[in-house]
Amino acid sequence: GADGLAVEEHDLTVARHRSLAAAAPGLRLADLSCAVEQLRVVKDEDEIGCLRIAAEIADQALGELLESILVGRTERHLALELERRLVDHGADGAAFPTSVATGPHSGRRGHRPTDRRVEEGDFLSVCLGADYHGYRCEIGRTFVIGTAPADWQIELYELVFAAQRAGRESLVPGAGYRDVDRAARQILDAAGHAETAVPLTGHGVGLEIDEDPQLSPSAMGKLDACVPVTVEPGVHLPGRGGVRIDDTLVVRQEADGGPELLTITTKELLAL
Repeated sequence: GADGLAVEEHDLTVARHRSLAAAAPGLRLADLSCAVEQLRVVKDEDEIGCLRIAAEIADQALGELLESILVGRTERHLALELERRLVDHGADGAAFPTSVATGPHSGRRGHRPTDRRVEEGDFLSVCLGADYHGYRCEIGRTFVIGTAPADWQIELYELVFAAQRAGRESLVPGAGYRDVDRAARQILDAAGHAETAVPLTGHGVGLEIDEDPQLSPSAMGKLDACVPVTVEPGVHLPGRGGVRIDDTLVVRQEADGGPELLTITTKELLAL
């Protein structure tokens, strides 16, 4: 007896649309747009609990890797080891393909591991996440291999760390998505890295690793409490490498302690 059906046109194939229309030729198909995704932006405490456990697993896996010998091993080998450790600690799997980037590859967003071997003096950027009961988190850190960091590495790291801290501190209910991005981006822009910074400062996480909201220069909307997001500014210098620092946090009211940091691995620039 229904005369209409709401569908997600952005996720509906042409073939599926035709089969629906053929099964009920008198049915009016209306676009639901992204209503389901918008309902998923704010998480309840059970969902946040799953994200918290996923973050603990990712922290454990990363912490164990940092205690092992890294020089001479390939990006691909390290990525596979991290994903195995995630499962060993209770994850259902990796939240997304693990990124390990060394030397000139470091600091690239979404870098796919290669057979390049870790060398003394390299920046090493790692980005991984755990999938726990369907909920996905993300953590990214950058380290120096083997020796004390060079001056340019310290300067670049401190710059990205300052941008990341500014982004984290701006995560308050009512803050505009673009304002969070601006808080981090203006620090990188002022240092001359407008062209080498990543295109967005962060994004929502949950059942997918990249959900709304998008913390980008053009994003519209404002944060609510209980929204988990990443804050992940970075800079990549072609031919030299770069830095990414990435945390998963939950937006909280100031009365509740402010932003809740889920990923707690140190952000100190370590020489491994």
